[in-house]
Amino acid sequence: MADDADATGGGMTDPAIVIEVGDLGFVGRLESGRCPATVAAFLRHLPLAGQLLQARWSGEAAWVPLGDFEFGVGAENPISRPAPGQLLLYPKGISETEILFPYGQTTFASKFGPLAGNPFLTVIEGVERLEELGRRVMWAGAQPIRFSVAR
Repeated sequence: MADDADATGGGMTDPAIVIEVGDLGFVGRLESGRCPATVAAFLRHLPLAGQLLQARWSGEAAWVPLGDFEFGVGAENPISRPAPGQLLLYPKGISETEILFPYGQTTFASKFGPLAGNPFLTVIEGVERLEELGRRVMWAGAQPIRFSVAR
C-alpha cells in the first residue's frame, strides 16, 4: 500500500464532479488513471447524497459513512495519507464502506487501526474552502453532502 498523496490525472473523457457540502461548493477531478474500477463504480451511483461527519481517527478529515453499501470494488492503488482535497473510497473491509474527505493533515484510520482507501476524486476548484469545511464539520456537526456530475 502506498503512503503518498501523489495522483495521476483523470481521463480525458471523465466528467467533472460537483461536490456540495451545505452551501459550500467544490469541483472534483476523477482519478480514472489511478483507480479506473473505483471511478466507474462511483459514477454508476451518482447522484450520491449523505452526511459528512468529522472523522474521529484520521486527523483533519471528514467522512461519509456508507455502512454496508457495496460499490463492487476492492483495494485499488490504496493510500493512507491523502492530501487535502484528495478523496478516498474505502470499500467495506475491517471497517464500513466510506468516503474520506481530507481538509488538512490526514492519516486514514479507524478504531480498528490504520486504513487505506482508493484515491478516486481530487478537489480542483474550491480548495480554498477546505478549511471552512473542516471548521463546519468540527464545530457545527454533520453537514449534508451531495456528489453529482457537472452539467
